[in-house]
Parts: sequence; C-alpha cells; structure tokens
Amino acid sequence: MMNFVKMHGAGNDYIYIDGFREEVKDPENLAIALSRRHFGIGADGIVIISPDKSADCFMDIYNADGSRAKMCGNAIRCVAKFLYDRQRLSGICAKINTLSGIKTVAVEDRDGKAVSATVNMGKPVLNGKSVPTRFGDSVVKNKNIFVYDRYFDVTCLSMGNPHCVTFCDDPDLIDLSVYGEKIENHEYFPDRINAEFVSVIGKNMLKARVYERGAGETLACGTGACAAAVASVLLEKCDREHEISVKMPGGELFVCWGSDGDVYLNGEAVEVFTGKI
Repeated sequence: MMNFVKMHGAGNDYIYIDGFREEVKDPENLAIALSRRHFGIGADGIVIISPDKSADCFMDIYNADGSRAKMCGNAIRCVAKFLYDRQRLSGICAKINTLSGIKTVAVEDRDGKAVSATVNMGKPVLNGKSVPTRFGDSVVKNKNIFVYDRYFDVTCLSMGNPHCVTFCDDPDLIDLSVYGEKIENHEYFPDRINAEFVSVIGKNMLKARVYERGAGETLACGTGACAAAVASVLLEKCDREHEISVKMPGGELFVCWGSDGDVYLNGEAVEVFTGKI
C-alpha cells in the first residue's frame, strides 16, 4: 500500500507522494497508471517529495504520459503547503530543489494551514537557442510560424521549462486538441514545448488556455501563467513591476516580473483528499 495526497493549484492537479516515507521504484509507469482520469486516481501527473541535502526537499515531477518535467509553478506551491501543513518547516518559507534549481516559496497561513503561496520562479530565459527553439540566439518575439493550416505569431521563453505564447482574440475559440498538440511537437521546438493561447481582457489582466507538454490541456499552469505575463510585457500589452492577473479555466493566478529580474507567482494551494492505493 502506498499513501498519497491529491492537491491542486487552480485546478492543475497532481498526486503527491511522500518520498521521505514511500519508495517509488518506477515513477514513469506509476504516473501513467495513477493519472488516468477514469481508471486511476486521475491527475495531470505525480509529484514525489523527497529528501534533499541542499533544500527542504526535492520535487520530482512526472507528467500523465510518464515524461519527466523540470518545473511546475502550481505543483511547487502545493509542495510548500504539504511541508507547512505537516510542520516540516521552521517558518513560512520553503526551499524546494527542482530540476530547474532551488526555488523559494512563502506560504500564507490561515488557521494553521497554508491556503496560498508565492514562489520566486527566477529569471525568464529569453535567448531563443536556450529555451530551446530553432529561432537562433535572439529574443523570440512575435515570430511567424505555420501550424497545421494557419500562421501564428509566437513569443517563446523558458520558465524552467519551454513555452510558446500566442496572443489571440479569444483562447476559447482555439481548438487546443489540434493546435496545442501541433505546436508542442513543432519542428522549431527540439525538446517539445508548452503552448499558451492568450488574450488581453483588461489592464494587466489576461485570459489564457494552456496545452502542456506531456499532459495535454490542463485547467491551469503556473509556469504557463508566468510565460504569458512575461510575453505580455515584452509585447507591451501589460506593465512590468505590476501584478498581472492570469485567468485560466481552473482559476486565477497572479504574476509579477520584478525590477530584480525575477518572476513571482502567487495562487491558491488546495489539498483535496488523502488516500492509499
């Protein structure tokens, strides 16, 4: 029997496994089995919370298709909640190691439980080759590419994982099952990519849908919200050093690209249930 906790951030849900107490021998196949919505627990993937010598823990993410992810802004807030609620932190801040480096997360307490958290996501990677893309070394801003049967103007960056942001009139009018999948696997993106379709709905307010690499469309994506906000600043659609609201199907996330160059992500962290399988 293995214990697990189901948590979500704005509907971006994962199955969290306490690697301090549980042994996971085959995380790739476990993620595939447990994530199936109608045949398993159901999730966008699994997160293993393991001991780490340089931080409070290591966050290891496996998508629903079994592929390994480097970073997830929603998952890392939930990991901080997991540690805080179980009194494994000395204060309100957690240092969490990831495949994208150590991130600092501050939780907001209510009645002894963490209800939301803010994570310093670090500086966005804007160099096209480093994202990675095949656009070269310059900033990938409003580059025109052909996808399936139409052209899109895309802005690409990395928030610990690669993102391709397209601004449009209304994300709800985009068939993500077609264009999201085609962008994810496009020849310009050698390591595949996360695809965001975004519209501006007010001052420093965005509406977005995300097709995640390895998971398909999700209700929210923390790194995707950050990518949408950074792209909106690069294209002068939103203001830097101001909080930008990113509304996704699963809820609202808040992003600020600070004067220090770092991107800060805030949003809810919710424990749904615990169980054994």
